[in-house]
Amino acid sequence: MTVSIIIGTYNWIEALSLCFESVLQQTRMPDEIIIADDGSTDDTRRMIDEYRNRFSCPLIHVWQEDCGYRKARIMNKALRECTSDYVIFIDGDIICDRHFVEDHCRIARRGYFVTGSRANIRTEDAYRLIEKKPFKISLFTKGVERKENAIRLPFLFPITRFSYRKKPLYGRGANMAMFMDDLKAVNGLNEDIEGYGYEDVELFNRLYNLGLKRNYAKWICIEYHIMHRRYVVTESNKKYFDETKNSITSANGLKHIPSKESTDKTSE
Repeated sequence: MTVSIIIGTYNWIEALSLCFESVLQQTRMPDEIIIADDGSTDDTRRMIDEYRNRFSCPLIHVWQEDCGYRKARIMNKALRECTSDYVIFIDGDIICDRHFVEDHCRIARRGYFVTGSRANIRTEDAYRLIEKKPFKISLFTKGVERKENAIRLPFLFPITRFSYRKKPLYGRGANMAMFMDDLKAVNGLNEDIEGYGYEDVELFNRLYNLGLKRNYAKWICIEYHIMHRRYVVTESNKKYFDETKNSITSANGLKHIPSKESTDKTSE
């Protein structure tokens, strides 16, 4: 099984650098890494170029014009570049445990998609990590909060993988994984959702409607979220989700090529 990581980012090169450093230490490297860039300035492009030769797999930078928060759109554009069987989604403010990709591959099963949790780390303590050689992070690292989500006990996963089954929408887009075939079957993310919130749970809901089940990655697939100010959920997204919760595919999704596509850039 080939696997890709898609990393969503926007104008935070310090966090993205920490994310890259954690991916470089993976026990199982992905077959490709795609950066889904929602309109960052050239500083991000230059930093990606500096890292490109350090990776043993392709590092692809997909960019769109900054016209507000359009995560669903840039994720679909990244998916159009994807060549792997399986896709892991994280954000550029995520630091991965070194077993992160290996763990996701271990629990991948046809008929399921995966959502996981995350620990947090304070921004100032995360920045100090980049100065240390070798780069390390664990639940004992200074500044780590929600430590219970940083405990890796893979042998417990079969016991807890169906946790939250009464809350099918629970999950985070910054730690989710699924087969590319299933993403194509529901037409990817819904680009009608703009602004913060619901682009991930709306996708989960359509995967459920397709007939998939959810594996909850507890005690496995560990990641650390670099803390920042909270965003406000766009109210219209909640209303849109309520109106379309019985859908399987989205009309404005992966197969739809936006009219502004010619103004966007993709680089390797």
